[in-house]
Amino acid sequence: MPMPAAVLWDMDGTLVDTEPYWIAAEHAIVEEAGGTWTEELAHQLVGNDLLVSARFIRDHSPVTWEPQRIVEELLVRVIAQVRERVPWRPGAVELLADLRDADMPTALVTMSWRSLVDAVVAALPAGSFTVIVTGDEVHNGKPHPEPYLRAAELLAVPIEDCLALEDSATGVRSAVAAGAATIAIPHFVPVPEIAGAVPIRSLAGLGLADLPGLAAAARHTRR
Repeated sequence: MPMPAAVLWDMDGTLVDTEPYWIAAEHAIVEEAGGTWTEELAHQLVGNDLLVSARFIRDHSPVTWEPQRIVEELLVRVIAQVRERVPWRPGAVELLADLRDADMPTALVTMSWRSLVDAVVAALPAGSFTVIVTGDEVHNGKPHPEPYLRAAELLAVPIEDCLALEDSATGVRSAVAAGAATIAIPHFVPVPEIAGAVPIRSLAGLGLADLPGLAAAARHTRR
């Protein structure tokens, strides 16, 4: 089983446990406008393009700002929390270090915007990611395949030879639609069975030697 040509990482929920930060920011914005936000509504936004989430917030609350401003207000709050503490997911930093030591090409493929991504990446060793694709730098966000196709293009590797790591159904569908072998690590919301992806419980204890088998298993589910 060949080693993947590159490993493509989602950020929120996969690399970092920032979903509670996002949900707290959503609650604050809606409540400041005189509304009520629920966990059920918040969970529907996990993994989404931020402008899609912003329109959802406006449609389900008294918030009347334009989507761009909603996103910017959310980012201010989440970035402030990240700067106080980056909540790494179990095993993520260790696996990323293994990939860096092995000179494995990596991409961060996230629907978060560049301002938040820069705050997270600044807490990692230099060169942890070969390329970065953010939600404000693509035309179509997840679950569209564009973000992952763009990452493979920047890395100059075939997307079919890449392994993607995702935590949400939206992200998994994006990676699978692009053609990447995909690992689902559900965290905040469940991920249904999706052809082209295999679920695992955690990145903790996962090493470079495990990746070929996982990629092969994910590809096998497409058949």
